[in-house]
Amino acid sequence: MSAAVQAPPLWQLLQHTAAAVQAVGAGKSLTAQLDGVPSALRPGVQALSFHAMRQLGRARALRALLASRKPPPAVDALLCCALALGWDEAQAPYPVHTLVSQTVEAARRQRQTQAQAGFINACLRRFLRERETLVAQTDADPQARWNHPLWWIERLQRDYPQHWQLLLERAGHPAPMTLRVNQQRGSVAQYQQRLLDAGLAAGMPVGACGLQLAQAVPVHQLPGFDVGDVSVQDAAAQLAAPLLLQGLPQRPGLRVLDACAAPGGKTGHLLEMRPDAEVVALEIDAARCERIHQNLQRLSLRAKVLQADASAPEQWWDGQSFDAILLDAPCTASGIVRRHPDVRWLRRPEDSAQLARTQQDLLDRLWPLLAPGGRLLYCTCSQFRTEGDEVMAAFLRRNTQACLLPSPGHLTPSATPAGLSLGDNALGEHDGFYYALLEKAAPNP
Repeated sequence: MSAAVQAPPLWQLLQHTAAAVQAVGAGKSLTAQLDGVPSALRPGVQALSFHAMRQLGRARALRALLASRKPPPAVDALLCCALALGWDEAQAPYPVHTLVSQTVEAARRQRQTQAQAGFINACLRRFLRERETLVAQTDADPQARWNHPLWWIERLQRDYPQHWQLLLERAGHPAPMTLRVNQQRGSVAQYQQRLLDAGLAAGMPVGACGLQLAQAVPVHQLPGFDVGDVSVQDAAAQLAAPLLLQGLPQRPGLRVLDACAAPGGKTGHLLEMRPDAEVVALEIDAARCERIHQNLQRLSLRAKVLQADASAPEQWWDGQSFDAILLDAPCTASGIVRRHPDVRWLRRPEDSAQLARTQQDLLDRLWPLLAPGGRLLYCTCSQFRTEGDEVMAAFLRRNTQACLLPSPGHLTPSATPAGLSLGDNALGEHDGFYYALLEKAAPNP
């Protein structure tokens, strides 16, 4: 009989979590940092890192009170990590005294922080003694109160003056796990029964073919996931395929372009709805192209996957017009900050305007590829109006052939979208998204 696998010590998890905090501070994504963590440690480090990212604004404000000068990066990251995890005792993943002692142990056991272990200990012990006073002092700091950079807070205040606080509050909580049931393989009700038979909660129906789970589960536990009976996809993202395909001819061979397709969730949904469509999926990055292939293989669906730059059609377009184009454009990802809590700390104030220029360029370059009477769906997973309404307004001013059809516009996690044909089911708790559906008029004679 083999011995039970021993859980890694907390000090070791804290070392890697602090390294993640330091990496994000230096501009590296949390996903990329976690990929380098040993597999035995990764689940624990990921959970702690996500918690730390969601409380980093408060932690930095507290560290500024505890240390008169900003410590070296590795020391600062470890100190902020402990404060992020432990400042709110009710939400702390471990008893706060344990977090403090294990943080000091983590400092002692690595070269970059060893000499400052006493300093870290002194700061954290003072925090334990004066916690209420120190936390109250940071309450006046918006970045501590909302755990977002000040420019982000001000952007939401401008864009959503009525409910910016609710958006920031929601951003502090994990997003739900939502499934998309493959309608070629069975109904939502049938899949709910399969979940129950597997000893899992049935979930709440959302949208046309979605199920929102009360608690996330590993995908390998989902019945039929490995053979494509179900996929993981946010409820707002599930709107893309039906919005684009509605009203288009039912003839076989419909030509559809998914212009920024990775990882292939929307590509798969398009083909689930129209298996007879001729879908071209573009992605500029080779590794992300492989993700599309893997997703389509799991779903037993076929598309023409091209490693190509959507903004340079002359390099890949065959000259045959598309009936439908899905442009899920690069963006700040401000609408999915609950799933990627590091995004708020990685983005800079100027990023949104720069990305808006990229979005405009993609629209201008892809629009000529659309056949008259065809439809283009522009979407981003951003809640900033710079990347939604403002991009679309500028495009419509430049293109008299473009007609804006009824579209959801900006969807925020705090609001149930109105005017969508979803039957009896709303979208549940969804990500922030923007959708604009365009139709191309025939040219004037």
